Amino acid sequence: MDSHGQYEQRVVWALVGSDIGPLLLAATSDGLVNVVFHATDTVRDRALARLAARLGTEPVEAPGSPLLAEAIRQLRAYLAGERHAFELPLDWSLISGFNRQVLRELVRAVPYGTVVGYGDLAGRVGQPGAAQAVGAAMGANPLPVVVPCHRVVESDGGIGGFGGGLETKRKLLALEGVLPEPLF
Repeated sequence: MDSHGQYEQRVVWALVGSDIGPLLLAATSDGLVNVVFHATDTVRDRALARLAARLGTEPVEAPGSPLLAEAIRQLRAYLAGERHAFELPLDWSLISGFNRQVLRELVRAVPYGTVVGYGDLAGRVGQPGAAQAVGAAMGANPLPVVVPCHRVVESDGGIGGFGGGLETKRKLLALEGVLPEPLF
């Protein structure tokens, strides 16, 4: 951190245990940049290497950094059913173009306890035929849970896919009251 420029690029991370498994949270000075599901040692190491390559700096473990501490607090409150919206600065630098447009619309227009179809979301960003591209955008979401891709479902009532696994998607939708609690 010998120059201001290097400080701007600093990437901090922390691991959080949760009902949906261990999560890796990473942030830059601009905001939360990545949430990674199932953050076992192998997954964590791969995610940190990917972040280092994409952001040009080695991530530093710093669970006490103010932004990460607040993100962890809000995430725990959400998973406990006590918070319905995240109020965190987000760093969108890991995603761009159509994918970023779709994810920003998702955050803006699909609140807690509601779902939207892939095709409906495509229509909301002016691309009504792009349901599959919306699915790809959800799969590329670097900020799952905080950017609620679990709220995007198939128009026929199917749950759709989910990077964190369908069991995790069901748990999040059940938490929000959209689905009945999973039986197991």
